[in-house]
Amino acid sequence: MHTRAQIKAQIMDANAMRRSVTRMAHEVLERNRGLDGVVLVGIRTRGAVLAERMADKMRDIEGMRPPVFALDPRPYRDDLGAGQGSRVPVPGLDIHDKIVVLVDDVLYTGRTVRAALDALMCTGRARWVQLAALIDRGHRELPIRADFVGKNVPTSREESIHVHLDEVDGEDGVWIVDQSE
Repeated sequence: MHTRAQIKAQIMDANAMRRSVTRMAHEVLERNRGLDGVVLVGIRTRGAVLAERMADKMRDIEGMRPPVFALDPRPYRDDLGAGQGSRVPVPGLDIHDKIVVLVDDVLYTGRTVRAALDALMCTGRARWVQLAALIDRGHRELPIRADFVGKNVPTSREESIHVHLDEVDGEDGVWIVDQSE
């Protein structure tokens, strides 16, 4: 946990997060004309929780809930060194001819998303892959952009974004934290 001296600003509280997740759920439904063939895949840990929340909102809106899967992209990372894990299909995840909405908490360099895409490609051929991120903080190192964004937050490289979710951290909120201290 961070100390008060490191916190620069709280940029989202629980209500703002709820509104963003609700808006992103609506945007996914509008873009895809409903839920036919839609699968949510959340990047562990917080992306998976956000995917569950989005699926719950979609159930409230459409009366049905899309399938939700959690994905750990770490074995597919190119910046953790060779041989960090096996590159095998994700068990239980059927994406063949599906619209996959990949969900993450913070989009930063794009490397985690690239690894998640590699994991998906090992698993099957999706009809379409879309990306939803609660926070887009910029500083991309790869040509990746989110289709659905909760909030764009320009940051410096000396700052980080801390997303807290009740299911994981006991509270909902998003903070900018200064890492230079």
